[in-house]
Amino acid sequence: MKTVNPLHRFSLRSPYASVSTGRKGWRGEGDSRAIVSPVDGGKLGEVKVATSIDLNKVIQSARIASKIWMDKPAPERGDIVRQIGNAFRNHKEDLGYLISYEMGKSLQESWGEVQEVIDICDFAVGLSRQLYGLTMHSERADHRMYEQWHPLGLVGIISAFNFPVAVWAWNAMISLVCGNVCIWKPSEKTPFSALACQHIIQEVLEDNDLPEGLINLIIGDRRIGAALASNPAIDLISATGSTVMGKQVAQSVAARLGKSLLELGGNNAIIITPDADLQLAIPAIVFGAVGTSGQRCTSTRRLIIHKDIYPTVVEKLITAYHQIKIGSPLDINNHMGPLIDVHAVEKYKSAIHQAQLQKGKVLTGNEVLSGHEYHSGCYVRPTLIQIPSHAPIVQEETFAPILYLLTYHSLEEAIEIQNEVKQGLSSAIFTLNMREAETFLSHRGSDCGIANVNIGTSGAEIGGAFGGEKETGGGRESGSDSWKAYMRRQTCTSNWSKKLPLAQGIKFNL
Repeated sequence: MKTVNPLHRFSLRSPYASVSTGRKGWRGEGDSRAIVSPVDGGKLGEVKVATSIDLNKVIQSARIASKIWMDKPAPERGDIVRQIGNAFRNHKEDLGYLISYEMGKSLQESWGEVQEVIDICDFAVGLSRQLYGLTMHSERADHRMYEQWHPLGLVGIISAFNFPVAVWAWNAMISLVCGNVCIWKPSEKTPFSALACQHIIQEVLEDNDLPEGLINLIIGDRRIGAALASNPAIDLISATGSTVMGKQVAQSVAARLGKSLLELGGNNAIIITPDADLQLAIPAIVFGAVGTSGQRCTSTRRLIIHKDIYPTVVEKLITAYHQIKIGSPLDINNHMGPLIDVHAVEKYKSAIHQAQLQKGKVLTGNEVLSGHEYHSGCYVRPTLIQIPSHAPIVQEETFAPILYLLTYHSLEEAIEIQNEVKQGLSSAIFTLNMREAETFLSHRGSDCGIANVNIGTSGAEIGGAFGGEKETGGGRESGSDSWKAYMRRQTCTSNWSKKLPLAQGIKFNL
């Protein structure tokens, strides 16, 4: 199908500058880079890569805006976020189309991602009236002790290509109602989705006469991300991406005793027990492994199947995989689009080759598609590999539609296999046995930040805290009380007596 460049829907011009501070348009000093779609190899346009000079200008502007934004009552900040959510409602279809063309995920998934932006705005609006502190009883008479929460100041957001707008929104909208100013460094692979978001937000900022520098965008490579992480003016760095990147960010931020929130790799598993309802399990497995072409941090990468039902599950999976339609994500009849670029395709091929060297048997897949529809070179066939659980490749996260099939004898063994990897993001079990389900959810079960029963690993609701343990980074975003990461806690004690009693009953007579 012929694709029309979607950028015209946002009235943007090319080449686009690398920096926006939310009010006065685009600017930037760096070189221009062409951005090519993995869908058909078409050129979206060009962007300028930001320089360290650009970053310093953004930070200066953000610090000025921060003083103004902090002084606004939280419910007023919430109302601005409400308007931002409505702006995204108005642009949902167009932005979803752009995400699909730039990143390669299906239109349904892209529209779902924009809906997550809208949903987190709604969540943040309610949160703006619920930034609660606690009141505690003092051990000293006629004293009041309580805690309260204040804005941090400047929050840097580094996001990945696979969710080019949603993960930014999880951080930005919560951060805004908490009173912070945001500086967003999106993936250099998906800059136009970020530019479109900034374009949408500008309408709200201008209508409310908000200061330049409140919501900032800076497009650059890893050097800009590193500079953002190491800058002491940034009070919190929230980074989403690979574990390798996260370790670099963590070290840089820790060196200056700063705060970081990390959402890193996932090597997610589903356990299938003999008591599983396969009518539920098979679609969840397929979507978890194939959705977004296996490029979600919550994608299902390992399937741990009880030996007694292994042949049945494998047969059903192969049948389902043969029904998957691969092609342009802009065609809603297709289930799976391309990988992000040809480098991702090479990693796909390399992982399959390594699996075969480690006694892995390819059951279906292992193909880079060719032909007119696939001429971008980014389309692959989703792959099932039967492999021993101790194979080294199983311990790694490959951002591709590769699912490793493993067997187990007892539930304890299955949980051990699941937990033995370095990552700890998402996990699931399919069983109608209550004891198995509750064991999986207990402290003896999954060691992941997300544990599901009879639903897959992929995806999460914005109302719950999202994040994982071990090399996933330990951060939490979105729902629950994740807002506390974007604020500083302060314990306060007020003495309203006529005496000065000291803590712990200490006597200090002068």
